[in-house]
Amino acid sequence: MNTSILPKEYINVFEKELQEEIDRVGRVDVFSEGEQIMNIGNYIKSMPIVLEGSIKVLREDDDGNELFLYFIGPGETCAMSLTCCMQNQKSGIRTVAEEDVKLISIPVEYMDRWMFTYKTWMNFVMRTYSHRFEEMLNTIDLIAFHNMDDRLVEYLKEKSRIHKSNKLAITHQEIAFDLSSSREAISRLLKSLERKGKVQLHRNLVELL
Repeated sequence: MNTSILPKEYINVFEKELQEEIDRVGRVDVFSEGEQIMNIGNYIKSMPIVLEGSIKVLREDDDGNELFLYFIGPGETCAMSLTCCMQNQKSGIRTVAEEDVKLISIPVEYMDRWMFTYKTWMNFVMRTYSHRFEEMLNTIDLIAFHNMDDRLVEYLKEKSRIHKSNKLAITHQEIAFDLSSSREAISRLLKSLERKGKVQLHRNLVELL
């Protein structure tokens, strides 16, 4: 019987000694959908590993406008949290529970030591950096080289992937907030996508076709 706070999927990811350390120092936290997990300007005291649900990561500009960066799903962590943890920096991002979330919080003081002690932890961190770097480049490309309708389509696809559903319970205003746009502009683009047969619009729900 598995009594570890880690799910059985991690048995082949982390060596036994590391699993035992995570059980000893890790804390299981639960957040409700829409609840803020980490705020901009806070020092990060622990690193999250998502067990269930998903987290939305947002960046804020100088005018206070927020921009969606990426989602964190089960088995993943946040590369920017890792960086702030290991360098004792204030957070430059905000994280919000995209849906009900269960995660393991690892105290920051173990980050550096585990990098040198456990190869599987180092591999996990490096994979996280690589994956998030690719996502950040994709976000930059979308902002710099693509128009808003391309960004909207990619956003809906990513949201569909993280929720494992093509039916997304979301309002036009919520999409506009994440993409730093206006509700009117998003509504026009969604109507255009509907005419092209790419989505079907319902009340507070967008269905990808």
